[in-house]
Amino acid sequence: MAERPSNLDEAQQQRRMAKKEMIKPLLGNECEIHNYSLQKITVGILGTGDFARSLATRLVCSGYDVIVGSRYPKCNESLFPSAIEVTSQREATNRANIIFVAVHHEHYSTLNKLRDGLMGKILVDVSNNVEVNEREESNAERLASMFPESTVVKAFNLISAWALQSGARDGSKQVMICSNSQEARCMVVEIARNMGFIPLDFGLLSSAKEIENLPLRLFPSWKMPIILTVVLFVLFYVYSFIRKVIHPYVMKGQNVFYKIPISVVNVALPCVSFVMLSLVYLPGVLAALFQLRNGTKYKRFPCWLDQWLQQRKQLGLLSFLCAALHAVYSLCLPMRRSARYQLLNEASALSRGDKKNIWVEEEVWRMEIYLFFGILAIGMLSLLAVTSLPSVANSLNWREFNFIQSRLGFTALVVSTLHVLTFGWRKAFDSTQYKFYLPPTFAITLIVPCIVLPTKAFLFLPCVNRKLKRIRRGWETSHQAKFREPGEADSVAHFSMESTSRV
Repeated sequence: MAERPSNLDEAQQQRRMAKKEMIKPLLGNECEIHNYSLQKITVGILGTGDFARSLATRLVCSGYDVIVGSRYPKCNESLFPSAIEVTSQREATNRANIIFVAVHHEHYSTLNKLRDGLMGKILVDVSNNVEVNEREESNAERLASMFPESTVVKAFNLISAWALQSGARDGSKQVMICSNSQEARCMVVEIARNMGFIPLDFGLLSSAKEIENLPLRLFPSWKMPIILTVVLFVLFYVYSFIRKVIHPYVMKGQNVFYKIPISVVNVALPCVSFVMLSLVYLPGVLAALFQLRNGTKYKRFPCWLDQWLQQRKQLGLLSFLCAALHAVYSLCLPMRRSARYQLLNEASALSRGDKKNIWVEEEVWRMEIYLFFGILAIGMLSLLAVTSLPSVANSLNWREFNFIQSRLGFTALVVSTLHVLTFGWRKAFDSTQYKFYLPPTFAITLIVPCIVLPTKAFLFLPCVNRKLKRIRRGWETSHQAKFREPGEADSVAHFSMESTSRV
């Protein structure tokens, strides 16, 4: 009983120590350690454009004192809320501690007359260029060379005026920040966080050129997938045009050029979607084969395969787009005037007794099964597309995301293959389907899936799957470490230093 108070004191002391440790940031970043009273700092803005007005409004809503410097303060004062003071540029630079330079880079020379007021101040450059790599040096580096007595920070150039007005509820939430001064960088990080954005520290000011190039790139990760989609569509369209339009005109003299806008397009779209979906899962299969051949996961993939793996999301979304368009086109087929005329001709022939019974049991079942697999496939593709959105993907853990994108994705590929097979049925063995000796279109689309699915089935074999899992956990076929129980004399068997580093 005598030791109980000491135990209680020790437990309380441990709790106090744990509480202090919990207050500390997980990463020892100076930006997280320093506590700045930034709401007491006056923030200045040079410029009265749309971005400057949105920035000033957002800063005031975040609790900052804002002063705007303008060349014509009396004319521009009505553009800002009453809580924001609009004055001359010289007075704004003299009174503010942190100054946002919201002017175009070609007008930096007009700031030379404010050199005395800018000395020792933090200048936040928010400008962007018109073209990628427009100059050798970035705008922020140019501003720093013009005002060496000031500290320049590159930030907020990726945030739109709309995102500033909506308070980061819409648009981009990330603010990329770089500067040669750690303290200035931390202050701008805190400002961005107080405004409701997510600051990203990009280090030194030499990163400003890359930050300025980001908003100018037009879908950099979509370039190759879009080109591939367009090329596949053109190839399948031309192939279908030859079979469905040119062949009847040459061989039978039939004018069916009306099929160009709808029918031929509706043949090319599902082919592109099916091939693109196969190309989503082909690089993963190839990567697994590379790992099995190399016996390790520490050897890099070829550059083309690495780039292919990074663009699977874009390939999948484009596949879903083509599949959705195919569904819309298919629903519009009965609405065409040509389809109505054909239906009337068949009804007229049936009423005259030329055709006694047009019911074909096999075709009825084929169409029912074909539509069943098609609807199921488009539903799975819709789920895959939705879960690839960042807002949805962030709400899933890794196992859930992997199950949907991998297991359900391969299931969608299998169902799509069954959809194509039931559509083709016996056409692949019918000689009349080979127009100009060209095989049916669906037979060509089956080439890539017939490579992916059997290979994936091979990788699912227990002996192969077990080895592949061991490799992905760090095991190597040529370098093995042998571990013993802790109680034994030698905890680890003798192995080379090279194998130690690899394991």
